[in-house]
Amino acid sequence: MSEKNWSGRFHEPVSELVKQYTASIEFDKCLANYDIQGSLAHAQMLQQAGILSEKDLAAIQSGMNEILQDIAAGKINWSIDLEDVHMNVEHLLTQKVGDAGKRLHTGRSRNDQVATDIRLWLRAKIDLIVDLIKDLQTALVDLADQNAEVVMPGFTHMQVAQPISFGHHMLAYVEMLGRDNERMIDCRHRVNRMPLGAAALAGTTFPIKRELTADLLGFEAICQNSLDAVSDRDFAIEFTAASSILMMHLSRLSEELIYWISPRFAFIDIADRFCTGSSIMPQKKNPDVPELVRGKTGRVVGHLLGLITLMKSQPLAYNKDNQEDKEPLFDTVTTIVDTLRIYADMMRGVTVKPENMRAAVLQGFATATDLADYLVKKGLPFRDSHEVVARAVRLAEEQQCDLSDLSLDVLQSFSELITDDVYAVLTPEGSLNARNHVGGTSPVQVRAQVARWRALLRSG
Repeated sequence: MSEKNWSGRFHEPVSELVKQYTASIEFDKCLANYDIQGSLAHAQMLQQAGILSEKDLAAIQSGMNEILQDIAAGKINWSIDLEDVHMNVEHLLTQKVGDAGKRLHTGRSRNDQVATDIRLWLRAKIDLIVDLIKDLQTALVDLADQNAEVVMPGFTHMQVAQPISFGHHMLAYVEMLGRDNERMIDCRHRVNRMPLGAAALAGTTFPIKRELTADLLGFEAICQNSLDAVSDRDFAIEFTAASSILMMHLSRLSEELIYWISPRFAFIDIADRFCTGSSIMPQKKNPDVPELVRGKTGRVVGHLLGLITLMKSQPLAYNKDNQEDKEPLFDTVTTIVDTLRIYADMMRGVTVKPENMRAAVLQGFATATDLADYLVKKGLPFRDSHEVVARAVRLAEEQQCDLSDLSLDVLQSFSELITDDVYAVLTPEGSLNARNHVGGTSPVQVRAQVARWRALLRSG
């Protein structure tokens, strides 16, 4: 009981079963460096506020630096008897510097301490994630640039719809990832608010200087209500929501990669290092990475639901329930970081098969809309044009050919407005080039968007 900082109130020790059940050191020890960072700032504030002596501050700083070195060297034996990372670090400090270590906790609680540590940790992880998203965007922009003129079928309802540029398709995901980055950056502002100073729930009687601590730790704002500061985890929920959207976007791309690598599509190949074989079928090349990304998306979305459920019935202020916020948050970050790293590498290992993509365009009457637009430009109302082209498609389907394979006489039997210039419209390349406006799929626009994104990614 002597190692429990709160043990004076109790007549018997905590049972071993409860100790195992309530301890968090096995997963929250990853916060150690951030706990020390927060403690050093708190100690410096206490000294400047006249609460802690210069001698005690120097001892705390020296002891914490030794602990940091021991952590880096893997010399720390984390103790489950001390429950969590905060009590472990404080115990190690007290062993090194004596009473100065015992004075460190003046004017704070583990409640505001843990909330601060999580925010410091998550802030750093968001900065890493932002950089990793940009790296994946760069890989996709490079792939788009290399394939601006490659024609592929665009799909709606998984049916061939219209010809698009493969580069244009890749840039769609660059745009999605751009919004994901915006969400992460915006979320960071709400993460970057300091709870320290709220103490257990009501603040402290000591004359603390919260603005000084916030400045030392790089927080851009201070939590203005002590109850809110220690009890809410909406910043973690918001991060997990942004992560879920990011994973959803990557899952959609994964779904397409899985289709495209299959022999029925054969639009792309993925480098062997991202695939595996079968234990029984020697011909197999399985796209394990995109499949696993698709699966891990459910994992992250599950963490979002778990965190929302964790918070939904908690009265103010802090409750032990909130110990359960860490594992889903930590796992979400690990999953996002690992996924972004491997995805950027994988997309740099994608080989495009233009011939197969173009052949697929020709199988689905993808230029039917172009023929309808052609007739509208000749003066036919769109609804009439739509009917004319639908009948032409039906004939081509019966004859098992593309619209461009129908003779001029046959096409003119549907509308006398059709002349021999129609064949330029009916080619996949003509269809692409005709959509030369901002947001369009023409190679000119794809290259313009590539240049735009290269500039954005360089500027940060």
